[in-house]
Amino acid sequence: MIFLTGTSKIITDADNAVQQDYNLLGEHKPSWEAYSHAYKGYEKIQKDHHLNESKPYLTIIDFTLPSYEKRLWLLDMASNKVLYNTYVAHGKNSGEVMAEKFSNIPQSYQSSLGFYLTGNTYYGRNGYSLYLKGLEEGINDKARERAIVMHGAWYASETMIKKFGRLGRSYGCPSVPENIHKELINSISHNTVLFIYHSSKEYRTDSGFFN
Repeated sequence: MIFLTGTSKIITDADNAVQQDYNLLGEHKPSWEAYSHAYKGYEKIQKDHHLNESKPYLTIIDFTLPSYEKRLWLLDMASNKVLYNTYVAHGKNSGEVMAEKFSNIPQSYQSSLGFYLTGNTYYGRNGYSLYLKGLEEGINDKARERAIVMHGAWYASETMIKKFGRLGRSYGCPSVPENIHKELINSISHNTVLFIYHSSKEYRTDSGFFN
């Protein structure tokens, strides 16, 4: 069914279903803006890629929030539950407290926005880590070349926030607290969707997921 609101905006049953799923996530959930953008991409990726059926998960990182807030969510899209809500660092050249600049260029030390598929786990120079495959040409598709991975970091901690008022920063990787990084990485590894969101007009214009 499709109907018109007082502002003549077309609303569908599908839109209502997405809103209902969002409401079920409870109090500690991402913003509607981040979630609704992530949901659109998640649906498209489900159609175009072979996702891990045993892990109906969507990870959302919201870089419109400061680094002293918990801005990473792992959502179970089957049960509409928040499985994790934790801190995540951004690239050192993206900004200090706020991530404001983004790049796909090697050696930029900036974060890259957009949709990723998670890959295999491995042990590297940052310990237990997770490969990420950028799905958006010109936006994040150089993630592997740039060694953009998820890993644990001592600077992604509440201790850093208490001392400096913000997290430390990475070379562009979405680094997470060391006390949970292994269980978080294991949860989302092997073909689940990760979305790094920002309200950047440039990203929404360039991204094929919204055009």
